[in-house]
Amino acid sequence: MNTAVYCIAQNQTQTENIVDSLKNAGFSNDAISVLFPDKSGTRDFAHEQNTKMPEGATTGGIAGMGTGAILGWLAGIGSLAIPGVGPFIAAGPIMAALGGAAVGGAAGGLIGGLVGMGIPEYEAKLYDGKVRDGNILISVHTNQSDQVTAAKEIFEREKATDIKSTSESHAPANS
Repeated sequence: MNTAVYCIAQNQTQTENIVDSLKNAGFSNDAISVLFPDKSGTRDFAHEQNTKMPEGATTGGIAGMGTGAILGWLAGIGSLAIPGVGPFIAAGPIMAALGGAAVGGAAGGLIGGLVGMGIPEYEAKLYDGKVRDGNILISVHTNQSDQVTAAKEIFEREKATDIKSTSESHAPANS
């Protein structure tokens, strides 16, 4: 069964530490997702990269935060505008989920995209509020129970908050 493990990071440094730890633990770049509000604009980002994204959101090409080295490693990093919510930076399976049908209209928004990924609505609302407040949502998608445990341990070690896991009916990626 495919499982997604989620957490909230409070800042860029913590996010990069978590992503780097996940990478070192053997998670593939297409199994890791990040989502955060684009409050600074693309001028603060290290390099550009094209992204393939489903219709329903506006895309741009950005990659990395600050140094760009760690987060730039993630699959499909780019910007998207969620109707009625605003601009975000996303990478990994969450990029496709938020760009898909769940976000096609203003009614879908971030909560609709997260629910579409299999996150229960009450947790999706929690993550929506945290991300809108400037925090960063990180998720790992896997079908291996030992990797679920490893991801949770990394999140805890790096002092992430709101650590949850959920089964996915249609997993965006396997690792």
